[in-house]
Amino acid sequence: MEVVVEAVNLVKRFGSVMAVNGVSFKIEKGSIYSLLGPNGAGKTTTIKMLSTLLKPTSGDAYIAGFSVVREPLKVRRIIGLMPQDLTADDEMTGWDNVMIQARLYGYKGREAEERVKRALDTVGLLDVATRKVSTYSGGMRRRLEVAMSLVHDPEVLFLDEPTLGLDVQTRRVLWDLIRGFRRSGKTVLLTTHYMEEAEVLSDRVAIIDEGRIKAEGSPEELKSRIRGDMIRLELYTDIDVKGLAEELSRLGLNYRVDSNTLTISTYNAGETLPLIINMLAGKRVKSVNIVKPNLEEVFLEITGKRLREESFDVFKYRVLTQRIR
Repeated sequence: MEVVVEAVNLVKRFGSVMAVNGVSFKIEKGSIYSLLGPNGAGKTTTIKMLSTLLKPTSGDAYIAGFSVVREPLKVRRIIGLMPQDLTADDEMTGWDNVMIQARLYGYKGREAEERVKRALDTVGLLDVATRKVSTYSGGMRRRLEVAMSLVHDPEVLFLDEPTLGLDVQTRRVLWDLIRGFRRSGKTVLLTTHYMEEAEVLSDRVAIIDEGRIKAEGSPEELKSRIRGDMIRLELYTDIDVKGLAEELSRLGLNYRVDSNTLTISTYNAGETLPLIINMLAGKRVKSVNIVKPNLEEVFLEITGKRLREESFDVFKYRVLTQRIR
């Protein structure tokens, strides 16, 4: 398959802080690739380097063969960027916000109007295009940002946390939109800290943490790193957790502790669970679940951390829109 995006040992320092440390990956044409990691992992910094907004401290990246370091203007003609922050002016209409983008790319007159119409229609906002953005819901605002990135019909789309802070139903609307980009032949790189989003959308996923890619592969390839089943027990007290952990150790079972939750790895949950049930006598148990491997478990296995979902930062958005005005 043709490689359209290639990052080669990208490094970015901000003073003494190493934000991105030797990131490399390849994205095939017409696929969806996700960078999965928490805030501060280096996802947005990586996208900014790929979209020529930040110059790498070292390393390079190639978009359709053009260097982001040496040929930034050529790169900008073939990419679209949806930033994590909301950038549309909420005192203007949706149409006018997208028109500004069309004009910035040099389109005028009838051609500009056709491009704006097509972009708004693609994201399902054409019927509300003449309304002020201040009247839009959160999901409509995110779709407007997508339309602004689409107006010049880019070959490659960079979507930075495209569903951040949206409810589940609205998030799925955005997912269908992103799948449509793949069907139309566009190449999509998105960043996310939502496990399900990375799993259901992506052809390939890179787990990134502390500025490094820790693992990379298809969702199924990554999940295959964890063999067998997991039994997750949530108890009420630290004393019960400690007591159960001691009993599990005596039996030679593999487990990890996260607060008051123990996760036991086993090849056969059906055989192991009865042994564990006997150990629970006299302990206060909140829940017992058998868990099949998923990306959350892979992330925890690789990084030793859980990803926490974060809500939309309304204050940050308001400050940003005030600056735009």
